This record gives sequence, C-alpha cells and structure tokens, in this order.
Amino acid sequence: MRSSSPSPAPPVDLAEARRVAVEAAEAAGDLLRAGMARPLEIRPKGTAGDVVTELDLAAEALILRRLRAVYPGHRVIAEESGVNEGTGTGAGADAGLVWLVDPLDGTNNVAIGMPVYAVGLALCAGPVPVLGVVHDPVTRRTWSAVRGEGARGPDGAPLRLAAAARAGRADNPVLAWTQGHEVGRGDPVVLPLRTAVEARCGRLLQLWAPLVAWVMLARGDIDGIVGYRPELVDLPAGALLAKEAGAEFRALDGGPYEPSIDLPPAERGFVAARPALLERLLETTAQACRPAAAGTGSTGGTEGTGGSAGAGGSDGAAQGGRVRLTR
Repeated sequence: MRSSSPSPAPPVDLAEARRVAVEAAEAAGDLLRAGMARPLEIRPKGTAGDVVTELDLAAEALILRRLRAVYPGHRVIAEESGVNEGTGTGAGADAGLVWLVDPLDGTNNVAIGMPVYAVGLALCAGPVPVLGVVHDPVTRRTWSAVRGEGARGPDGAPLRLAAAARAGRADNPVLAWTQGHEVGRGDPVVLPLRTAVEARCGRLLQLWAPLVAWVMLARGDIDGIVGYRPELVDLPAGALLAKEAGAEFRALDGGPYEPSIDLPPAERGFVAARPALLERLLETTAQACRPAAAGTGSTGGTEGTGGSAGAGGSDGAAQGGRVRLTR
C-alpha cells in the first residue's frame, strides 16, 4: 500500500529530483554495462566475504558528480565512500535531505560473471525515504517511486502489485531472502528464521542483489521478501518502490515497520509481501524469532562476527550502526 503516514513536503522538487536520479542511475548503468565486457580487478572488502571492483568506484564517482552538480547542499551516504557531507550552501543545505547511493548492488554476482545487478538511489527527508530509483543495466530499464504518489515502471506508467497471486502460487509463494554482511555464522536467529521461511514457500531466492528482488516484488514476479539485519544503502530505494506499488510491511515480530535510515541493524528486519500473504508469513517469522529472542534479548539477534552468506552491499562508513542525521 502507499505510504499512509503523511509527512511534511521536503524542501525540494521531487519531480526534478526524480529526473536527476534517473539520469544518474542510467548513466552509471551504461558505465557498468560497458565495463562488464572487459576483465575486472576484484578486491576483497572487509572480512565478511564482500568484494569491490573498479566499476563500483567509477559508477559511484559518476553518480556523486551528478548529484553534487544539482544538489551541492545535500548529504550523501554512498556504498564505497561512506558519508559525504554537503557544502552547506545551495539546494537543500541544512534541510535534512540525504541521498543513499548504491552504485552496483550485486558486486559479488558481477565478480563471478553473473549479470544480476542494479543501481539504486534514494532521497530521504530526515530518516524517511521520499524518492527511490532502481535501474537494471542489463535490460536498461528503470523503476521509480515518490512517497505518497505511487510507483512507476520503465514506460512511466503506474506500477501496481496485482491483488491476486499468479497461478499456482497462492499456497506456494515465491519469496526472496536478504541479510546483512555483519550477520555471523553463529547468529542464533538467522538459521532458524531462514529455514522456517523456506519451509513455508515454493521457492526462496537469495539473489545477492536486493534491489533486483525489490523490483521483482513491485512487479509481482515474486510474492514477498524477508530481510534479516539488511544492509542500509540499498534498503530505502527498493523498499519505497515496493511499498508504493502496493506491498505491505511489518517487522519480523509482526509489529509496525517503516523503512528508515535511522534504524540500527537489529531493528531493520522486515517482512514485505502482497497483502493477502502478509499474515501467513508473519506467523512463520514471529515463531522463528521468538525462541532465539528469549536467549538474546532481541528479535534482531546478535551483531555476529565472521563470515556471511548475506545479500547486498555494505554500508560503507555507516556499516553496522545507526546513521545519525542531526548535525
């Protein structure tokens, strides 16, 4: 469903911001697609199995240049360079406007030659996403959403999630799973949660590119997504797109959930699904989280250390913690 809680109009023209973001994402997509045709230099990033390539860095630099040219006063949180403060002058200066940039969501896929990746940009007013853009460089298609105004497909037409599941999927939904890189192998929640979710669906996808999964949910290609301590940078753009297309959200324990960049990892876990499926999924996630939560004191589980099979990119300078928006 569309965002039900009204928020003050941000001090920026969202139609213009959408145009800027779409053009930046598509230009980065052109760069990535061209770069995929040649051998890549792949380097490890962090200790949890993540990697980075020169394409991540080049695409991010391109997007930052374009955002800075139009919005020099906006703060930017980017996947590779972390927090980039605004200049303090120009459009949006000191207005609590923050861009989140994932220049290549799916780097681990690219590293093994699998063309499943996306570019994501989100604009937040304070902690709340108000604009989201997701571009698929492989198909050269772009999806976008503005808070309270719905989602749009590549042709600019409204994008709405169908009320009914596709044939044969009412009792066998296709779901996607995403988890953050900081989730360790010894985390007491992740294995029972994922096992329970997989047992209640027809197929569980882990794409290593959450933005691709969000587009699939908004289009109705899949029926829901379950996220455990998801990464910050790619969450707002995809979640806003799916929400504005008609998906409903709850926390893993069934409580209310509003995508926000001010949430610490332990509070970012979610269930997003077509409305008819949501309650059924919540029965599964709440039961799976409850025993582990009794031992850890949190339905989010422990911070965890060591490796991870999680999808998505890292949070750069903001990884693993809360992003404070006050200056």
